Amino acid sequence: MGRARLAELHGVATSYEPAPGRTVQVPEDTVVAVLAALGVDASTPRSVREALDRHDSRLRERLLPPCVVVRPGKAPRLSLPEGTALRVRAEDGAPHARGRAAAGAHGTDGALTAARTREGGAFRGGALTGGALTDGVLTEGATADGVLTEGATADGPLTALVALPPGAHTLLAEAPDGRRATAPLIVAPDRMPLSPVRSHGFLVQLYSLLSARSWGMGDLGDLADLAAWSGRALGAGFVQINPLHAAVPGTPAAPTDPSPYRPSSRRFPDPVHLRIEDVPEYAHLRGRARARADQLLEAAAALRTSVLRDGALIDRDAVWALKREALELVRTVPLGPGRRAAYCDFLAERGQALEDHALWCALAETHGPEWRAWPGGLADPRSADTARARAEHLDRTDFHCWLAWLTDTQLAAAQRAARDAGMDIGLVHDLAVGVHPSGADAWALQDVFAAGMSIGAPPDAFNSRGQDWGLPPWRPDALAATGYAPYRDLLRGLLRHAGALRIDHVMGLFRLWWVPEGREPTEGCYVRYDAEAMLGVLALEAHRAGAVVIGEDLGTVEPGVREELERRGVLGTSVMWFERNYDGAGPARPLSPEEWRADCLATVTTHDLPSTVARLTGGHVELRHRLGLLTRPLAEERAAEAVEVAEWLALLGRLGMLPEGPGDEEAAVKAVHRFLLRTPARMVGVWLPDAVGDRRPQNLPGTWDQYPNWRLPIADADGRPMSLEELVASPRLRALMAEVARLAPRDPGALAP
Repeated sequence: MGRARLAELHGVATSYEPAPGRTVQVPEDTVVAVLAALGVDASTPRSVREALDRHDSRLRERLLPPCVVVRPGKAPRLSLPEGTALRVRAEDGAPHARGRAAAGAHGTDGALTAARTREGGAFRGGALTGGALTDGVLTEGATADGVLTEGATADGPLTALVALPPGAHTLLAEAPDGRRATAPLIVAPDRMPLSPVRSHGFLVQLYSLLSARSWGMGDLGDLADLAAWSGRALGAGFVQINPLHAAVPGTPAAPTDPSPYRPSSRRFPDPVHLRIEDVPEYAHLRGRARARADQLLEAAAALRTSVLRDGALIDRDAVWALKREALELVRTVPLGPGRRAAYCDFLAERGQALEDHALWCALAETHGPEWRAWPGGLADPRSADTARARAEHLDRTDFHCWLAWLTDTQLAAAQRAARDAGMDIGLVHDLAVGVHPSGADAWALQDVFAAGMSIGAPPDAFNSRGQDWGLPPWRPDALAATGYAPYRDLLRGLLRHAGALRIDHVMGLFRLWWVPEGREPTEGCYVRYDAEAMLGVLALEAHRAGAVVIGEDLGTVEPGVREELERRGVLGTSVMWFERNYDGAGPARPLSPEEWRADCLATVTTHDLPSTVARLTGGHVELRHRLGLLTRPLAEERAAEAVEVAEWLALLGRLGMLPEGPGDEEAAVKAVHRFLLRTPARMVGVWLPDAVGDRRPQNLPGTWDQYPNWRLPIADADGRPMSLEELVASPRLRALMAEVARLAPRDPGALAP
């Protein structure tokens, strides 16, 4: 019982339900290992008792919790001694405070005035002036509408804090007995921003989108072109792309992992996406540097041709080898005064995070990317050895800082191109669920990642062995102790040039499945996060950026999670094939359009699923059969798939959405998109490969080297790779998108929350 209580106090689940009505107990060894990763010794009965005693003692002695989160209508509940004085120190710089607080507050000469509570509220004369909330003494006898009813009565909400402006502030408390405490204070908006109009747009894996100017894979110039064209010519409102996070660099023995969902860093984009010719200094290359740059252009053209004409796979390492050499040449051209000033501003703004990332990149060039094997004390980013290495690798560190800046400027240009083309959202960036354990973030942020743990998924009806994704999880206690600073910085960086952010496995804001190192995924357990804080920080940063938030909520979702996400303004992800009525009364039937939720991004497929043509024709079953991935006999899989597709086609026929009749795959692709546009979904996404009949998935879960995951260019129905120029000229694409534009209403009033 003691260990179970200790686990509960730290958010560690001792059981889980893989299906309704079925409970599985977590192995005790797993609970002990997970608690150890959280800094809690539960290995013996004595250590459990001591850990419980320490926890209870800390609870009695502390004035403030590790982090305080407030939002409109939901103030915190704190247990404080009567007469405790509270003050608030405003967020340093407060660049997004806008000089105005929430309802009940006003700005005067730069001072933000906190709202007073009714009936003698406890913050008396509470003005947020010069960065401190003055005279904030908690008084006895405050009413339920006041700040606190603590002392002789009970805990109560600190409602005055709700009136503070959104931001990451600091709360200071001083008790009458002289004890003092500080805690991060996150003041968050209640909901995420929502687009006032309905949008449709493309979903695409950027690497797969090669143009006549690409260096062997799609780049940020291609992204800007696609956004500008689709916004102006098709009335599209967004382009959603894969994560552009920095990858762990490859070595001769181990090529770069092409998956965008296992990055080195989520805080900075990968410079492999740069359009080299768009770097202003490139035009000023002269002499030998210019001659060598021209040779690299020729090599890049050959690489591009090998993919688009000869059927070669996208080779990220080959692309980067050419671009890195070209960038080394470009760096010899001095920055002009304006560009130099902009670069210095970027360095100052991104600060320590950028310096750490760039230093890791420099050290990885010398010692390889596995930082745990680096010599001396380099595995510790704050050691004396690492401090010396910062000085020794100053030039290479600056090179990688410069690359991050260049990539940031081209991301900004792509978003400007999207907005200038009339897109109400523009770029939709993607946040991967975690980072590679050998990467830059895992090195620089060791204190907030759980050592010896990996995230994944428990066993379910589709995977009896569970899943281990090989990604270290955040420590919820460490996040809270920092005021969620690493999470805030991550979100702020991603939202710099985004109109929306898709969050992979959004359920991870509530809980994650932790698997101890060396154990099977079946031996993991759930660890809970403070969802109020995680959503609050997300709302704060989305509010600052004016960005929509989309949660990938497919698969096993804990009861109540989708409802809470909807209340907070996080759009869900609705994929047509999964939208069925699972009420238990007979076979699950396809949902009719009016039964779909409105607050979602609606699509027919995703990067992890078969293309629409492959689904309609059963081609994906044949592919999985060839690769030995089927769990049932081929005939049985074919029959089940045919029944499912027939149900959807029958519904489309009854609704009059397939006037062309059965047997025409291009007409069927149009029909399923007509269906999506009949739903109330706020956003409707078209998988770009679907628009030209591509039959291949970009990623086939359950495979590694059996299938070329994340390395395929977009191709037509015959498997012939297509350039961006060919895509935009495709009659098939134009016919589909004309139908989408015709059926896509943009009535703001119909979408009001």
